[in-house]
Amino acid sequence: MRTSYRVICDDCNAETTVPFMPSEGGKPIYCRNCFQKRKPKRDY
Repeated sequence: MRTSYRVICDDCNAETTVPFMPSEGGKPIYCRNCFQKRKPKRDY
């Protein structure tokens, strides 16, 4: 079983969980909704 870590989304400040340990001063962490909004759209 994977360990989940509770974090706060850097965009909307919602509490969420991630499957990795976030590092201090690392990349921003987003909740599922904010991550989907920021993901580049693909043209097929």
